[in-house]
Amino acid sequence: MKKFLETIENIWKIEELRTRILFTLGMLLVFRLGSHIVLPGVNPGVLSSATQSNPNDLLGLINVFTGGAFNKAAIFALGIMPYITASIIIQLLGFAVPYFQKLQQKEGESGRKKLTQITRWLTVPITLVQGGGYLTWISAQGAVAPGMPQALFWFSNIIILSTGTIFAMWLGEKITDRGIGNGVSLLIMIGIIAALPQAFIFEFTSQVEQGGLIVFIVEIIALVVVIMATILIIQAVRKIPIQFAKRAVGRSDSSIPMAGVRDYIPLKVNAAGVMPIIFAQALMFLPATVNQWVNSSGSELSGSGLLNALNDFTSIPYNVVYFVLVVLFTYVYTALIVNPKQYAEYLKRQNAFIPGVKPGKNTADFIDSITSRITFPGSIFLGFISILPAIVAAFGVNVAFAMFFGGTSLLILVGVILDTLQQIESYLLMRKYEGLVKSGKVQGRRSGMQSIGANF
Repeated sequence: MKKFLETIENIWKIEELRTRILFTLGMLLVFRLGSHIVLPGVNPGVLSSATQSNPNDLLGLINVFTGGAFNKAAIFALGIMPYITASIIIQLLGFAVPYFQKLQQKEGESGRKKLTQITRWLTVPITLVQGGGYLTWISAQGAVAPGMPQALFWFSNIIILSTGTIFAMWLGEKITDRGIGNGVSLLIMIGIIAALPQAFIFEFTSQVEQGGLIVFIVEIIALVVVIMATILIIQAVRKIPIQFAKRAVGRSDSSIPMAGVRDYIPLKVNAAGVMPIIFAQALMFLPATVNQWVNSSGSELSGSGLLNALNDFTSIPYNVVYFVLVVLFTYVYTALIVNPKQYAEYLKRQNAFIPGVKPGKNTADFIDSITSRITFPGSIFLGFISILPAIVAAFGVNVAFAMFFGGTSLLILVGVILDTLQQIESYLLMRKYEGLVKSGKVQGRRSGMQSIGANF
């Protein structure tokens, strides 16, 4: 405890770090305040009653990512999600369209600035489309205040929702520039974590009323174990040793390795991160959309058991399909972002090689085979984490609290916290203070070997 207090004191002593942390907290507070300001002409009480009728509905997942703003019909009801959608589209275009590929890989900082600007512009039409769908859903729930003209309701609220998303995007970028951590990720994280206290208290009181305090303690222990396992998988890497053949003659640059110096290529076990779960969830929203359409149209498929099951994230059919999709998308996305040929070319340019492997195609094949092998356990774990909330809920845990046992929520929380701790630790180490942990593997803490993975 004494060490922890000393670390907090050291953080406060660094003026730049203190300013950045306070700025970040201020921007997050503004974002949370906007999540409680209701759109004009909407009755939040009616909307809240309608959303509570089916707590396992997939729309509840959207509400989690917006910190409850979705069910409150707040000005930040869409949150930062349209910007995330635009970012994913641009990233996928970078794999398929030569122009975007050139911006990503060859034009450096100027290319990234162009991509950021394109992403911003793309966010606007996506927000308009999603905002229109959201207002349609509000009207279908009967949450529009009586006497509110439809034209005024639609015109004013589509502008407010779009402005709210653009403002949230601006907040995220300002946090990244002048705060600590990745701004967009922090906005998503603060929305997710906003529901944790209420879910925690509800689960605690319900277990105490049933005389199950021991059960609650077991739940907390299980949650800690899951978080530890997630941290291990996120940070786990397979180090491929490489060796530099020689040092360039006539140069005194000490950063160029001498002959015989060993380094490594770090291949992440979970290179795809949270993207496979996001893609899989996007596909799983399709059955929900079809289900709502057939119910409203009175089709013969209305009330179909399969459609209803695929609209319930605690059902067995939903989780089987979801697990398979996550595993498949993990392989697909890893194949897109991990380019063995690029690694082989880089090693060749640096006059380096993998011991026992010939340069060129053999090196690319070797890296590809290792990537495939380590992706398998990573994909299985990711699939298991994605369906773990449903498994936990099946054991009687409250659905709101079960959401924190896995899925996108847990991966985002762990990933964002690790990234923020890495930046804080960098500030401490630069000022020659002791880091956040005396020993450990917070990513960013330098080891004896320098990773070349950042070059990709």
